[in-house]
Amino acid sequence: MIRAVFWDFGGVITTSPFDSFNIYEESKNLPKDLIRTINSTNPDNNAWAKLERSEIDQEEFDSLFEVESQQFGHSVPGKQVLALLKGQIRPEMVKALREIKDKLIQGCLTNNIQSAKDQELETNNAAISGTHQEIMGLFDFVFESSKENVRKPDPKFYQLACNRGKVNPNEVIFLDDLGINLKPAKALGMKTIKVVRAEDALQDLQDLLDFPII
Repeated sequence: MIRAVFWDFGGVITTSPFDSFNIYEESKNLPKDLIRTINSTNPDNNAWAKLERSEIDQEEFDSLFEVESQQFGHSVPGKQVLALLKGQIRPEMVKALREIKDKLIQGCLTNNIQSAKDQELETNNAAISGTHQEIMGLFDFVFESSKENVRKPDPKFYQLACNRGKVNPNEVIFLDDLGINLKPAKALGMKTIKVVRAEDALQDLQDLLDFPII
């Protein structure tokens, strides 16, 4: 029985920041997907991982990321990368959130960072404000790497999120845009959906539910 739907935010509720990365790379004559390559190298202990676990602040990230980028023959300040994280809200995903609300438990499972003013800044999108705050109100709980000091894809992240939602993993559907984040969730027993195109993901979600969302 499905009792909960867990959603990633950036790249799921919003469009992916990877497009912004590629635009930046082209404008700076950098190799395509350089930023993604840096972030996927030593993914458990690189600057990005440490920032999302609140082990370093944005000033430290700025310099550490630049050092990491230099290992690939380029120099990219970390703050310039953080400025690229804004995504556009996908209205069809928000509609689904509204249809599911009060029927199933909904959780937002996000790798995020703390801003200098202790306000959350999504590592995959813009700072939550206005419309973002309204959307966050559709979730029963928000589980944040920067507050829990653990991040996807660490299996502990999903186990703790299930504890927060008071559900078992086999009662959960989890949507994320990164396969690396879905793999441990699936291993725990969750039903997983990789989000590439919103319409395809929503159809996959619809197939698992017994009430209409699209």
